[in-house]
Amino acid sequence: MMRPDLQKSHGQRGVALVIVLWAIALMGVLLGSFALIARTEQLESRHVFDAVTARYDAEAGLERAVFELRNSDPALRWIADGRPYEFDFDQAHVTVEINDESGKIDLNVADPVVLTSLFISVGVELDKAAALADAIDDWRDTDDMPRPNGAEVAEYKQAGLGYGPRNAPFQTVSEVQQVLGMDYELFRKIEPAVTIYSGTGSPNPAFAPFEALRTLPNMTDEFAHQIIEQRQQALPGQPGAPVLTLPDGTPIVANGGGLTYSVKSRAVLPNGKSTVLDASIRIGGVGTAGRPYTVLRWRDGEAS
Repeated sequence: MMRPDLQKSHGQRGVALVIVLWAIALMGVLLGSFALIARTEQLESRHVFDAVTARYDAEAGLERAVFELRNSDPALRWIADGRPYEFDFDQAHVTVEINDESGKIDLNVADPVVLTSLFISVGVELDKAAALADAIDDWRDTDDMPRPNGAEVAEYKQAGLGYGPRNAPFQTVSEVQQVLGMDYELFRKIEPAVTIYSGTGSPNPAFAPFEALRTLPNMTDEFAHQIIEQRQQALPGQPGAPVLTLPDGTPIVANGGGLTYSVKSRAVLPNGKSTVLDASIRIGGVGTAGRPYTVLRWRDGEAS
């Protein structure tokens, strides 16, 4: 039989061993937690660094677009009809698409006939399309008299809305979402085709995106795609280039564009991180920060 003092000593050593093991386990958990936190912070820092890098690479695409649009050589000048231009900048691959705003439908100028055609082209029934067109006209005009299918303050109150039409020109394209009868899904369909910067009543087909081309008389989806394909294959100053025409035979002349452009620049880093910059600019003079253009609209940070 073990002596009581030896038995007590063995028991104390056993307790001490358990405490040591628990302490080692606790230290292991703490070290693992610290390592996980450090790893998470490293990944977050890398994510922020990549996002910032891609964002400025995309902005470089915008600056390159401005430079190329002002190129004195017509044969080298970039064309603002939506065709993609690609180049490498630093370690990023940048894709730039430019649209002359004259190729879009101006919400502040287009008449109800053009607006009705726009809504019909995206699948809206004729009656609703006419109502939306009149409601847009009532939003931007200065009176309180509703058009036959339109809406003024009374119609907005009847619909349970706490506001009425501005009775002044649209200040942004997204403002059209507040027009009675509009919703976000419909806005997404028409957004590529509309602007507030062209000042013209109908889109210039030489620069119009697909969504705007579809609104022209007798235009079909197939014909619109054909125009864009042929338009983007043509090179500036190319001899013998075929003359593009509208469905009624009217030739499409690539002149009369404006100085206001929508530029979409996408930068992709080698690890796949990307950011899209989408801006509307007006070239001419010296804007803020000494830039040779003025920013009218700016949206960035659309990363993937």
